[in-house]
Amino acid sequence: MDTMDNLEKQLICPICLEMFTKPVVILPCQHNLCRKCANDVFQASNPYLPTRGGSLTSGGRFRCPSCRHEVVLDRHGVYGLQRNLLVENIIDMFKQESSSTKPAPERKEEMPMCDVHEEEKINIYCVTHGVPTCSMCKVFGAHKDCEVAPITSIYQSKKENGRRQKTLVCERFDQLYSILEGKKREMGQKVTVEQDEKVNYIRGLTRKYGDHLEESCKMVELGIQTMEEPEMALFLQNTKPLLKKLADASSTAHLDKVERGYENMDHYTADFKKEGLALRGLDFLQDDEDEDEEDEDGEAVTEEGEGAQTVSGGSAVTAASVQPSAPQQSNSSPSAAKSAASS
Repeated sequence: MDTMDNLEKQLICPICLEMFTKPVVILPCQHNLCRKCANDVFQASNPYLPTRGGSLTSGGRFRCPSCRHEVVLDRHGVYGLQRNLLVENIIDMFKQESSSTKPAPERKEEMPMCDVHEEEKINIYCVTHGVPTCSMCKVFGAHKDCEVAPITSIYQSKKENGRRQKTLVCERFDQLYSILEGKKREMGQKVTVEQDEKVNYIRGLTRKYGDHLEESCKMVELGIQTMEEPEMALFLQNTKPLLKKLADASSTAHLDKVERGYENMDHYTADFKKEGLALRGLDFLQDDEDEDEEDEDGEAVTEEGEGAQTVSGGSAVTAASVQPSAPQQSNSSPSAAKSAASS
């Protein structure tokens, strides 16, 4: 029985939270969805694409509800996804095994009876009072002046509302992921820019020192040739300008010196402990906060630099923007290194 229970958990769709219904489609990330559920998520993520027969018929994209992997579809939509026949066969085998091992459940009455009119089934829904009732209560009873609706339509609307809320939660988290990805690129770009600047400066300085070394080698060769001059007058005549050239060649005063710790990049340090605590405290808003948030409905997160208000355990939590303060720029920049001349 434990094995069958574990198997049943693996056959639950993450959207409808029920056992997969045929056909079962397999996403590129290898996770499975009912085709209807996949189509619901696809429509919610692509509300402006044309539909035919209640299904999207053009390409689009959505995220896997299990791993958030982005699924890109062609013009066939979810009908272009491959069916997972293996999972479908396992579901058939599981249902056959369950029906043979589990006792048949007791048949329950499909519809409950009205408390006031005991012979009448509850078949309508009172929209005014938010309770199910019977036809006699609508005609002669306490709900004769109330607005009513078919109980099946109310049931379907409330069930779909749960799916819609799941989709909205996923969309709002996607927007939060987008902000975090943008900040990661921005902060990483700052590190890359300074790193490239320092590397290019060191490369240029290396070339200058290489040219200086090459020039010094030429002067040494010239000095050796002058030392071999046999004519005394000519030797003495060339000595003074040679010494001047050697002194100039050995001087490195015109070359920049690299300061100690120039390569250090520790000033780009980020600490997200407070932001992590705020993110772990995210929760749904309580009912008493819904009215205050009506004007802001549809906005998942605030702009950068503002706080995101959430409620956890009935108390408001103001989450600090996930944006660390600008790091202090190190004095070890190429301009500072160029200006430091130590002998």
